[in-house]
Order: sequence, then C-alpha cells, then structure tokens
Amino acid sequence: MLYRKIGVYIEEHFKSNTDKIMILEGARQIGKSYIIREVGKRSFKNFVELNFVEDDERGQLFKEIHSKEDFYLALSMVAGEKLGNFDDTLIFLDEIQHYPQYLTMLKFFREDHRFRFIASGSLFGITLRSTTSIPIGSIIRKEMRQLDFEEFLLANGFGYEAIEEMRRKFVCKESLNEQQHNHVMGLFRRYLLVGGMPDAVNTYLESHNIVKVREVQQSIMALYGVDASKYETDNGKNLLIRRIYDMIPSIMENKKKRIVAKDIRGKQGDRFSRYLDEFEYLVSSGITLDVRAVSNPRFPLSETIQKNLLKLYLNDVGMLTACLYRNNLRPVLDDVNSINLGSVYENVVAGELKSQGHRLFYYDNRHKGEVDFIIDDYNNLSILPIEVKSGKDYRVHNALNNLLATADYNVRSALVLSNEREVKVEGNIIYMPVYYVMFIGVSDDATPENVLF
Repeated sequence: MLYRKIGVYIEEHFKSNTDKIMILEGARQIGKSYIIREVGKRSFKNFVELNFVEDDERGQLFKEIHSKEDFYLALSMVAGEKLGNFDDTLIFLDEIQHYPQYLTMLKFFREDHRFRFIASGSLFGITLRSTTSIPIGSIIRKEMRQLDFEEFLLANGFGYEAIEEMRRKFVCKESLNEQQHNHVMGLFRRYLLVGGMPDAVNTYLESHNIVKVREVQQSIMALYGVDASKYETDNGKNLLIRRIYDMIPSIMENKKKRIVAKDIRGKQGDRFSRYLDEFEYLVSSGITLDVRAVSNPRFPLSETIQKNLLKLYLNDVGMLTACLYRNNLRPVLDDVNSINLGSVYENVVAGELKSQGHRLFYYDNRHKGEVDFIIDDYNNLSILPIEVKSGKDYRVHNALNNLLATADYNVRSALVLSNEREVKVEGNIIYMPVYYVMFIGVSDDATPENVLF
C-alpha cells in the first residue's frame, strides 16, 4: 500500500469541527479515489461510494437528480443498509464534475447534516469554468498530485527518520556523505524513469520491469488524449489540445523551452491568444504544469506575469522519460555524456515545487537571459531564483548572476540544484544536490527555524 501524505490532511479534515465538504481535485490516475476510499473506510463506520461516470455508463440512477430529496431517495435504493447519521456515515461522490448539478447541491447537503460528504473531480478546473453556482462557502478545495519524490522514497523502503534527518541537513545546509548521496541519487534516477503515477510505481515495485512500467505510462497518456477529444466533442470545438500535449517533450529539448505559437500549426504569424482554450484545458485538467514568465521579478510574482510567455511541463517526469527514451534506461541511470538531461531535471523540479505548494514562474529578460524557476519567498517577502543543472557545468549560470546583480529585484539568495553532493554557499548562491528540492516547501511560519535562505 502506497503512503500518500494527503491522507493525513483528509483524516484531519474529518476529525476537525468543520462541516465544509472537501473536494479533492487533480489529474486522472493519481490516486484520488484510492486515498479517499482508504481514509474514509478507516474513519467511518459506514462508507458509500458513488461514481458518477460509472452511473452514466450503467443505470443513470443519479443523472437527472436536481434536488436533495430525490438524491436521498436514490441513495437509499442502492445503499440503504449502509446509511447511518452525520457522525458515522461518509458519502463519497467520485468524479463529481461528470454531473455538475451536484456541485450546487453540496450546499444543501452541508446544511442538512444528514451525512458527511467528500467529493473528487478529475477535470474539476474545467468544470468550474462552465458552472455558475458554486457554493464557495460550503466547500474546501484541495489539489492532489501523483507521488512526489519523498513518497517515492517511502515506497522504496526509505525510513521516515532518514527523511527527517535529510530535512534537517537541508535546513542547516549540510551535505550527505558519499555513500548516502549515491544511494539517494540512485533512487532519484529511478524516480526519473518511473515517475509518481501510483499504477506505474506499484508496477515498478512488483516487477522492476521498465517495459511494464512504460506500458502503464503509455496507457495513461492515451487516456489523457481520449479525455481531450471528448472535451472538444462535448463543447463543439475544434481545438488542438492533443497536438500541443504531444509537442511538449520535443519543445522541452529546445534551448528555450517556452511555447511558440507559430510552431503549433506551422503557421507564421499565429498568435498566442489563438490557443488560450487549449492552454487552459492542459493546465486546469492537471496533465501539464504551467510556468509563467516574468521579466522584472518582484514579490509577489503574480503581479509581474507576462501573459504571452509560457512553459508547459508534463505533470509526471516518468511519462516524459517514456516519451524521450522509451525502454532505454542508460540515458538516466548511466548518465550518458551525449544525452542532455536538462529537460528531465527541469520537469522533476517543476513537479516537486508544485507539490510543495508553489506557483511556478521563470525569469525571461531579453538582455539578461533566462533562469529556470522563480518562486515567492513569503518569509522574506522576496523571491527565490532556482537554476537546475544536470551536467558538470553547474557553476555556469550567467543569467542567474545578472538577475542577482540587479539591486531593484531585492533578491537575498538563489539556489543551484545539480548532481553534485556537497552543499556550498558562495556569496548569495547556494549549491545543493537536486534531491533537496523536496524540502523547498511553502511555509506561513516565519520563525528563525523556517527562514531557510
């Protein structure tokens, strides 16, 4: 059984005094239903699961319901013996976006206090765009992602105590010893191949067979394509969602990894604004991570976004390496000199930062260059630039130097993440091994212990 950190959050929600209904949202196949089922059955005497996609494919008992009375009647038809009261019964509405009227009805379920409710949604961000009556005061939205590197370590037998000691070393800017570093880097490279999709991780743990892992990843990518096609059909649009999604791995191999509008259809003069619906779907569905450009970075970064410059990363690094290298392990495990792993390292860092709660930006300045990532540093009311290096030239970072030299940006420090073991502080640049990215979390507690840089 895979340990998921979000399970603790869900369990604490059930134990709290709030009666708000949690909606767990995220991409398909990341384990939302599994973790709700696991925690729900452990936390309540009675657990009832309703999957609205399955209902639509079968009897459609819940499809045309628009009142709580009709819902309770239908519920008692399929789960009457499992229905107790608010304290002992949890109703799980899976794939709630498939029947959007239930989003509105959540308010009335909450007011009734008849049962506890929780919901999940795979394309929830898309659904919100076309749903006018969302009971904001009655719900708690929580985003879930696939296994991050910390969860992957735990799945591979890595101890909690070891992770906490690594966290302490990160905070104190200390290095692991050579043997420890090699062990963690070995697992990190396997994470680059396997990624964090639960089915892929379980397949790896059971078989250690890259062919079987790749089969899982390919099936998930095919599912994403089917979802995109269905969205286009249902909305009567002739979009290029699948075209852009398939382009992402090759775009990431370019020196500048941003989306260029004219490359999508091979049409000179094409405008970025032509593809806003496609970008919105790819990001809101959770299958890509968006990184927005800023040319004059200041805290908070959301105020300096350049709307027409965008990078897209795949939501899972394992699926990227599946696209780039198929069943060949050597580029990642053997660190082949002729293969540039820059795009792979950037993708995994983007995923880790997103998992830690950060909004993602990158620095793009025509005169000063480009820095891979910039995140808000809430403790210091500043920004934290992050450069990602996969090769031996990790000390070469002219754009980062230019950014740090600009006094107006008020940057206290910057990070360079690489394969190198030793943590080094040179001026206001901190060099760290790439696996320490899993500890760069968002903290609202600005105590001295939490001010890292």
